[in-house]
Amino acid sequence: MPDLLLREACHLEVLIPARDEEKRLPRTLAETVRYLESQPYSSSVVVIDNGSVDQTADLVALTRSDRVPVHLTGCAQPGKGAAVRRGLLTSRAHFVGYMDADLATPIDTLDEVLPLLRDWKAVVGSRRATGAVLAVRQPMHRRIGGMFFRLIAKQLLPGFADTQCGFKFFHGDLIREVARHLRIDGFAFDVELLHALVELGVPIKEIPVTWSNGEGSKLRSATDGVQSTMDLILFARARQV
Repeated sequence: MPDLLLREACHLEVLIPARDEEKRLPRTLAETVRYLESQPYSSSVVVIDNGSVDQTADLVALTRSDRVPVHLTGCAQPGKGAAVRRGLLTSRAHFVGYMDADLATPIDTLDEVLPLLRDWKAVVGSRRATGAVLAVRQPMHRRIGGMFFRLIAKQLLPGFADTQCGFKFFHGDLIREVARHLRIDGFAFDVELLHALVELGVPIKEIPVTWSNGEGSKLRSATDGVQSTMDLILFARARQV
């Protein structure tokens, strides 16, 4: 990655993949910046614009903070996985991770995550681990539609209660090296990433989180859901799972 595309180093960088998030992003940015401003370490927020046609980019440009830089970077390749990969590969942070644009997991969950990153190379949120709280559940059609995906993911990653929670943080040097070899562009990216870490023998800490389904999700069950399942099937077959 050319140096001119890399951001300045900091202790923690929070990535937010976004596609047409003008309605949900303002609250997420405000709460995230407010939280990070109260922390003693250096940090930044990065919104990866994944082909938005609304005011997402303008909203990011309007977000200001004296202590926490808020960056906008583009990703022309469609898909959450492509956007997150772009964010990881352009980061120089000591710790870096990603979260959902709707703030489904409260940002103060980082109070638990950051101390754990002293001893673990990866800390990932889980909506199904013991102790997790589903404050607002997904609609029934989303839960049913994801059942087959979860069955395949369980075969690939039997030790995980939840692969798809969008709150995952890592040691920067490690995850940048891993991200260079990832290829899935869609929502199955999380499985590919976790599987790569497991194959390297990296210890991963899965923690229960409070999670709320946000209205306006960009996961379209009829298209994204099918594509993600197909991506996962192909990934599993390549590994003869």
